[in-house]
Amino acid sequence: MRMPRPSLPFGRSNGKDERSESLAEFLREETTGGKLLLAATAIALLWANLAPGAYEQIWGAELGPHWLHLHLPVAAWVSDGLLAVFFFVAGMEVKRELTVGELAGWRAAALPLLAAAGGMIVPALVALAVSGGRAADGGAWAVPVATDIAFALGVLALAGSALPAGVRVLLLSMAVIDDLGAIALIAVLFTQGLNLLWLLAGLALCGAYWLAQRHRRTPLPLMIPLVVAAWVCIHASGVHATVTGVLLGLLTPVVAGPGEKESPAERLEHRLHPISAGLIVPLFALAAAGIGLGAIGTAVSDPIAQGIFFGLLVGKVVGIFGGAYLAVRLRLASLPSGVGWADVLPVAVLGGIGYTVSLLIARLTTDDPVAAEHAATSVLAASFIASAVGLVLLRLRTRAHS
Repeated sequence: MRMPRPSLPFGRSNGKDERSESLAEFLREETTGGKLLLAATAIALLWANLAPGAYEQIWGAELGPHWLHLHLPVAAWVSDGLLAVFFFVAGMEVKRELTVGELAGWRAAALPLLAAAGGMIVPALVALAVSGGRAADGGAWAVPVATDIAFALGVLALAGSALPAGVRVLLLSMAVIDDLGAIALIAVLFTQGLNLLWLLAGLALCGAYWLAQRHRRTPLPLMIPLVVAAWVCIHASGVHATVTGVLLGLLTPVVAGPGEKESPAERLEHRLHPISAGLIVPLFALAAAGIGLGAIGTAVSDPIAQGIFFGLLVGKVVGIFGGAYLAVRLRLASLPSGVGWADVLPVAVLGGIGYTVSLLIARLTTDDPVAAEHAATSVLAASFIASAVGLVLLRLRTRAHS
């Protein structure tokens, strides 16, 4: 979902600093994020099947104080706490794209906007139809609306560099809007027992963060307690705590001020993206992707799991391609230079890679561990099939463009 960043300054005298910067740059590569996700998923599957008791014991162990609903399982600390950093980075990237990036202006945003809208609406309808309406329970219809951009860009990178640049831009732009929609759904659907006082306190702290960033007078070490306090208040309000991340990301300035070489958002992304892509997202996959092999057989007959599976594999393709076609047909937008409809099809297929956000939503839709495991199984199966089919289609297009 991120745009290319300038290379880091190398050639420092301190060899340790050079190695640290090189590692950070390595972790920023899209292919690296995809590989780490795959590795974490493989480890989680092996762990959950070879030592299921240890897997459940570690991720189910509860930590934290009992006040303010902060006594949570380790898996919840990862999904509610650490994943907020992932959404913080996503929020900054969304704001940059809408302000100074590929989505600045209505004409620029029309194609990915309608493609993303179709890629959210159609999968939800497919999930409801295939499940016979059962996906309405707990909001399971929302599971297939999300696209995992790190995984999708990793597959795109494996296809080679002969594809038009517009293919990557379209995928990036669509994913930016998709992320906004998925985050909004999390905020609306999974808010329980809303406490307005805590919410107002959290929003006030977010406002204080905005003022501090606007005036550029608060050093980073002093910002951390402010950010943590905002997270605690919004978590205590009943709104899913990851929403704090995107709110703070959207409030971070993306335009450099007078005398600044880079904006606050660029500086924070530079520091946080390696942590998000290289540690937090793989750690979430490790906590969420541990599915017993027995769940595969039972998930096949689960109507909700079927709805999620076909929502990702069929609904995403039809919705994204149909939305893009509608945007061009209505003359609201045009395809990027050098991009044809045969290039849009693999982008639509890659949209079926749900993974990170889909797994998060799957965990939120039910308290039944069996139902959650079935939903996660369908997300993983659809994501891997979409990856394989998308890679084949992209390589065929690569040959056609060569």
